[in-house]
Amino acid sequence: MAVPLNLPGIQSFSDIELLELSLANPDLIIERDNNGQLFIKIISVPVLTSANKSELIGEVGIWNRKAHSGKILGPGCGYFLKDTSMRVPDVAWIRLERWNALSMSGKKSFPYLVPDFIIELKSETDSLMELKAKMQKWIDNGVRLGWLISTEKQITYVYKPDEELKTILFDELIFGEEVLDGFSIRLRDILEY
Repeated sequence: MAVPLNLPGIQSFSDIELLELSLANPDLIIERDNNGQLFIKIISVPVLTSANKSELIGEVGIWNRKAHSGKILGPGCGYFLKDTSMRVPDVAWIRLERWNALSMSGKKSFPYLVPDFIIELKSETDSLMELKAKMQKWIDNGVRLGWLISTEKQITYVYKPDEELKTILFDELIFGEEVLDGFSIRLRDILEY
């Protein structure tokens, strides 16, 4: 669960200050919304959540190794978005040409770049309503495909720009569509819940 962080006397953090704060506190996930409000989450998660995140990263990674079309990034990497927020997904994928266009300093920092694809995995302490709002912010900032996975409900909410929200049950195939071309998975086969 992300909680607001209020620091008396400090109105907002610049991007550089936010990056430095994040790097100085590697056991925290620090995000900033488009109003400048900081939110923190402790990185430690239940073992089941960690296992499920690892399975998701592994599946996208296996597909990506065959497709040679991008870079997959795990939790902990933040992205500065056009609405001035800084967000951290559980899984991200960036098309190779966009990745290659990043400078080395951009690759060693939190880039000013929105991933092409993201996954948010709801943990036991997350609010589904807050995650749905976060997913919409990802889409509003340019993510081309996003999955919000709820193991409790055994449902994946599929977000795409200018399209109605879709829900896919865990026993159905979910597809990467035109973003992760050729990728499909049945979440029932890899996730524990």
